Amino acid sequence: MEIITTHVNTDLDGLASMVAAQKLYPGAELVFPGKLSRNVEEFLALHKDTLKNVRNIKDINISKVKRLIMVDTKSPGRVSKLKELFNLPQVEVHIFDHHPRAEGDVRGKVEVVEPLGACSTLLIEKIRSKGLEITPLEATIMALGIYEDTGCLVFTNTTPRDIRAAAFLLEQGANLAVVADFLGRPLTQDQKSLLKRLLVSAEHHQINGTKILIARGSEDEFVGGLALLTHKLAEIEQIDAVFTVVEMEDRVHIVGRCPLKEVNCKEVMEQFGGGGHPAAASATVKGQGVDEVADALLEIVKGMVRPPLTVGDIMSSPVKMVFPETTIEEAGKIMLRYGHTGLPVIGKGKLVGVISRRDVEKATHHGLGHAPVKGYMTVNVVTVQRDMNINDVQDLMIEKDIGRLPVVEGDMVVGIVSRTDVLQTLHEGFQGRYSTTYTDKNGNSPKSSNIRPDMQRVLPGRIMGILAKAGEVAENLNYQVYAVGGLVRDVLLKVENLDVDLVVEGDGILMANKLAEVIGGRVRPHEKFGTAEILFPDGYWVDVVTARVEYYEYPAALPQVEQSSLKHDLYRRDFTINAMAVALNPGRFGELVDYFNGREDLQIGAIRVLHNLSFIEDPTRILRAIRFEQRYDMAVEPQTMRLIKEAVREKVIARLSTERMWGELKSILEESDPEHMLDRMSELGVWDYLFPEITFWEVQPVISEMPQALMILRNWGWAEPAEKWLPYFLAILHWTTQDTAHTICQRYFLGRRQTDKVLDTIAHWRAALKSLSATEDVPLSELTKIVQTLPREAYPLFLTLLEDKMAIRRFRLVMESVHRQKPSVNGKDIRGMGFKPGPMYRIALDALWRARLDGLISDRDEELAYVKAYLESRNAPKIETKQPEAVGSQGNRPNQGTQGKKSKGKKSRV
Repeated sequence: MEIITTHVNTDLDGLASMVAAQKLYPGAELVFPGKLSRNVEEFLALHKDTLKNVRNIKDINISKVKRLIMVDTKSPGRVSKLKELFNLPQVEVHIFDHHPRAEGDVRGKVEVVEPLGACSTLLIEKIRSKGLEITPLEATIMALGIYEDTGCLVFTNTTPRDIRAAAFLLEQGANLAVVADFLGRPLTQDQKSLLKRLLVSAEHHQINGTKILIARGSEDEFVGGLALLTHKLAEIEQIDAVFTVVEMEDRVHIVGRCPLKEVNCKEVMEQFGGGGHPAAASATVKGQGVDEVADALLEIVKGMVRPPLTVGDIMSSPVKMVFPETTIEEAGKIMLRYGHTGLPVIGKGKLVGVISRRDVEKATHHGLGHAPVKGYMTVNVVTVQRDMNINDVQDLMIEKDIGRLPVVEGDMVVGIVSRTDVLQTLHEGFQGRYSTTYTDKNGNSPKSSNIRPDMQRVLPGRIMGILAKAGEVAENLNYQVYAVGGLVRDVLLKVENLDVDLVVEGDGILMANKLAEVIGGRVRPHEKFGTAEILFPDGYWVDVVTARVEYYEYPAALPQVEQSSLKHDLYRRDFTINAMAVALNPGRFGELVDYFNGREDLQIGAIRVLHNLSFIEDPTRILRAIRFEQRYDMAVEPQTMRLIKEAVREKVIARLSTERMWGELKSILEESDPEHMLDRMSELGVWDYLFPEITFWEVQPVISEMPQALMILRNWGWAEPAEKWLPYFLAILHWTTQDTAHTICQRYFLGRRQTDKVLDTIAHWRAALKSLSATEDVPLSELTKIVQTLPREAYPLFLTLLEDKMAIRRFRLVMESVHRQKPSVNGKDIRGMGFKPGPMYRIALDALWRARLDGLISDRDEELAYVKAYLESRNAPKIETKQPEAVGSQGNRPNQGTQGKKSKGKKSRV
């Protein structure tokens, strides 16, 4: 027996999740664990008969339950009597929940726990991935869950995935009129009375700059909808955070709502044994009065409200500065190099002005790149202190219409804060994007996040051993070392990645030598870049680099390198999802370093660059964005997409060297599903820079069929080539002429062998296609000879071009026959027959193979006889045998015998 349940006081998201789960577990029965919310009661009063297999908890025989599916909760205390199931060993638990994990939560054999706005979103995504059909009524129920838990998609916990799920439900016929009706039910008289008392009792507090409201009340009987009343209270008061504390029946109910990150409702409610989300949570307390609970709540909130962000939290530091005599041209290069929009100007150790990118562009436009910045800088500089509140900074920027403010301590410039920095705190959730999760220097940094368990689950033992040893070596050198980039990304995605890139805050080459002494291998250093590779005998290697910052002297140039900090090293990377690191030193092993919110971008599936000049500096990132987007089924976020389109319009890809262009293109063609990436390249206008001679839509049908062709050939016994990119490259070029193909091969520096395969494919695929599609019977040996005019890398392409079923059957017969009918006779056997080695060997073996393909020969004896007869019929030369030398009489040559022996002995020695 399988049952699906949710939490007591079941809300619409709990109901929707149960209905959605039943689509995934069609034999399971729905069991409500206890009381229902008013909205759910009203909905079921009208629709209960439409739900399948709904059982009362009293009717459940606990001993017969084999599987329990929990939705919208994983807390054993919220499923009432069903918690007895957790003590039965035969019960298999599956969990689908969107609440963060808390202490004491149940573990399941299957766990799908992700921080979304609604739990029903998780299950809808599973329904979509399995292609299951849902009725308009089911779609409406699921939409009720999403719209309720996301506040009609406006709560701060709403994610793009919730919105995509809601859009899918609308496509399936969800009725928004029904959704609006049940979400917008009028308050009952009891709710109205309670709301009035809450308004009267509301206490206002200001804690660390955050406005907090605590309202309390008491009811003899239970009044449902306290969460709704709390939300309405927040709307009426326009406050930062609202907490309601209401005693009803034998317990006190607490509900919290706060869209700001300064107050974490979940952490507050956990102090009372409750839970929820950072923006919305609740708890229930027994044995205490409402005033006692409200006073305790206020003290807890006072200790938990984070101070508001200050200039010191978001400023850029250290600051790149210029002098009054620095030229406009050099100032522009520095801005481009480091992604700054303005630079402080320092004269005699003091701040004397600010030069902006707009100033530089104007001066350069008028041919004044040689002029000093002192003639164009702003001299009336407004500065701020490190401890200034971000809200005050925002007001100052609006009042003065200033885009950047130097941060000073006395006469010294210690940082700079820009308009962009402030906007990111408002619109991007700054607490994750520009703060590290591993340090607490200012006392108010977020808690560290340790991913060591994920590393142990995903990474092989050998890799974990290397990482652990690297941390120990760094500790002995008094360095800090981190694993960075793709390995960290794929650990979080639970995808195996064997590429180890280490960044050292110290001497990377020294670190590599010391590490190699411990783990074995030899070191190949690159002094210019401060990097090294540790090479192992089996071909595996580990990259070790000194923490560095790369800058570009001009767009599309190779990067120049300077030694810097870990943050700068990560900032030079392409996307936020690749700009994470994990600490390896023993005391911090597994701690995630995420300055730019890469983990959140992974969770929401966003490809995001780190700064606006990213694609201008390195256009290959456009191709990498396409590759990561399609590989991980993610989406390029809107701002990054706008930057890609601008870069393509500016033709920055044309500035790339063909070597770098080919490197990225080859990586795409080596992916498991490159056809989607090639489609995306065409859509974004990138294709025309890579293959200007080829019209994409002409080759797109063949490219789209390549994955299926590759799969079919593997089933036929075809061994995939070592150069996995070549079949797709042949598909791209097959419609061109040999001259055009040769030009493209030369442009991308293909080798002679690879170029020959391209030209052979273009020269022969049409004739081979015609022969295999012929209506008359053709001997198998002749078909094989025709197919073998193509390189084996062209077989997938050839299969996509075959349209006639007979031709496909013939091609399969050739493939299988080639695999099975290989002769056993070889050159050694022919030599044993006495024939002289030479070109006739190959000719005879080729003839033997064709005869075997045509069924004229069936075993080894017949093969040997056939080859011998074939060579004799063509008078193949035989190995000459030495004739014994004539020996004269002893009388005529008395010493011959002795001389012969000596000669023989000498030859033996040689």
